[in-house]
Amino acid sequence: MPMTGAELTAWIGTFLWPFFRIGAFFMAAPIFSANFIPAPMRIYLAILVTLLLMPLLPPVPVMDGLSPQTWLLVAQQIVIGAALGFLVQLLFQVFIMFGQIVAMQIGMGMAQMADPSSGINVTVLSQYALILTNLVFLAVGGHLVIIDTLAESFTIMPIRAEGFVREQAWHIAIQGSWLFAGALLMAMPIIIAKLVVNVALGVITRAAPQLNIFVIGFPTMMILGLLELWFWSTEYLFHFDRMSRDIFELMRTWLGMS
Repeated sequence: MPMTGAELTAWIGTFLWPFFRIGAFFMAAPIFSANFIPAPMRIYLAILVTLLLMPLLPPVPVMDGLSPQTWLLVAQQIVIGAALGFLVQLLFQVFIMFGQIVAMQIGMGMAQMADPSSGINVTVLSQYALILTNLVFLAVGGHLVIIDTLAESFTIMPIRAEGFVREQAWHIAIQGSWLFAGALLMAMPIIIAKLVVNVALGVITRAAPQLNIFVIGFPTMMILGLLELWFWSTEYLFHFDRMSRDIFELMRTWLGMS
C-alpha cells in the first residue's frame, strides 16, 4: 500500500510525540526510575504504554521531522513527562524527609544505609518509611493511578508546539515548600514529645547533678523515640492518603495551568 511522505511522517509522529512524554515520565517517576530497574525495561514499558494509549489520544500535529518546531515539541514533551514524574517523586521524598527529621531528633542520624533505588545514603528510618510507602503505593494501585493521570495529561495538555508559561515552571519550583512542610507536619508530634523529654531531663539534671545526663539521656531519647515512631505508624495510612491526594490534585492543577 503506497504511502506519501506526509502520511508516513504523520503516522510516525502519532507514536513518537506521546512516546517522548511517556518515556520521560518513566525515567523520572518513583519505582519505575529505580536504579535496580534496567533502562531497557523502562523503554520497553514506555513503548508498550504508548501503543496502548495511541488509539485513545487526541490528534497530534503533523510536523516536519527536521524542523526547529519539531525539536521544540520533543523537548516540550520530555519536560512535561519529567515534571509529572518529579511531582510523583515528591510523595516519596516527603516520607524520606520525615525519616531524616525524626532520626536527628531521637539520636539515630548517624545510622545510615544506601538506598538501593537511588544509590544515596539515607537514615534507616528514612529507608523504613520509603519501603513502607512503596508497599502501600503498590498495594492501593498507585502505579495505575499515575499512569491514568499520565494518559489524562494528553487531554488536559494536548501535544502542541507551544511553550510553557512562566507560572507552570514556578509552580513546580515552589513545591519544595510543600515537601518540607509536609514532612515537618508529620514529624511535629515526635518533635514536641522530644522537647518535653528534654525539659524533663533538664529538670532531673538540676535536681540530681550527680547523675550523668549523657549516660541516661541518649538511651532514653532513643527508646522513647522508637516508641513514638511506633505510635506514628498507626496513623501512617492517614498521612499517606492525605499526601497522595495532595500530589494527584497538584498534578492535575499543574496540567490545567496552560
